[in-house]
Amino acid sequence: MTAMHAPLIIDIAGHSLTDVDRARLAHPLVGGIILFARNWESRAQLVQLCADIKAVKEDLLICVDHEGGRVQRFKTDGFTHIPSMRTFGEMWMNDGVRSGKGSKHREGSGAMRAMNAATAAGYVLGSELRACGVDFSFTPVLDLDYGESSVIGDRSFHRDPRVVTALAKSLMHGLLQAGMGNCGKHFPGHGHVKADSHIDIPVDKRKLKEILREDAAPYPWLSSVLTAVMPAHVIYPKVDALPAGFSKVWLQDILRGELRYDGAIFSDDLSMEAARRIDGEVISYTEAALRALNAGCDMVLLCNQSLGLGEHVDALLDGMDDALRTGRWVPDVDSESRRLSLLPETMPQPWDELMLQPAYQDALNLLN
Repeated sequence: MTAMHAPLIIDIAGHSLTDVDRARLAHPLVGGIILFARNWESRAQLVQLCADIKAVKEDLLICVDHEGGRVQRFKTDGFTHIPSMRTFGEMWMNDGVRSGKGSKHREGSGAMRAMNAATAAGYVLGSELRACGVDFSFTPVLDLDYGESSVIGDRSFHRDPRVVTALAKSLMHGLLQAGMGNCGKHFPGHGHVKADSHIDIPVDKRKLKEILREDAAPYPWLSSVLTAVMPAHVIYPKVDALPAGFSKVWLQDILRGELRYDGAIFSDDLSMEAARRIDGEVISYTEAALRALNAGCDMVLLCNQSLGLGEHVDALLDGMDDALRTGRWVPDVDSESRRLSLLPETMPQPWDELMLQPAYQDALNLLN
């Protein structure tokens, strides 16, 4: 079977590809793979794994959640420990004040230092991943830090959407220098709710006007650099009864229409509780994928279901095949173009050469 669009992002269980993994990745509806810490053993192993993935299909998008702080999948064998995004927000707020006799204070210097450090973080993060064959990282978090959400917490830059935007744009510029795109998440905002959408269904009861003024403000402000967006598995009942990632109101009317965003949209993980329980009922992974795609997502992620026999991955592939045959889902050439646009356009720099590059060394110094 052939299709004009490969919307599925799946995963694998181990350090290397099995024959079953290869068959799944070769499926015409599979457009990418997301890696996790369980897929990591060493840099050499990761380089080989990425090469083997590309040997299956050259245009598979190799992704990872690699933000820095507590969400960083690869941490050893030379990988730099990227600070949490809150670190850059705190750097912004200290305004360059240093303790001790004779210290000088220059208003705004903390903000400038924070933006430079965020750019350095994006460059180091992106260039190290690319040196190992990874194409794309789901970063940065654009959620505001209200001090309410444990699942967001120090993954957020700041409470002020203006500071979040400035620091996120700086980090995105660093990623761009490394030849990597970016993904703003979790639209329109996950920071105001306490519940963790991995295990619960968060509900944000605020009105649309407040959400757009605060949490969603970074998205149009970043329109010139934002290459992908991931919506939140959060329900905003004053806007729509469905979670944002399954809502035509949020994705088509607001994000694409009102905010004029035209880049790629990824669903968050379909295996999360808030993605499986829609309108009070538990739905299948195929049904969740169809609802997300038909609401306006270009790609959907199914994570951590390759473990064991991976029967849920196979069920999704079979279900999407059937949906394509029966017309429940229609491939979208624009969505496929958005997927392909996230593949790097430049050759990565080999690790050993990267380590000697002055720009890389300068970026490391800014992070220390």
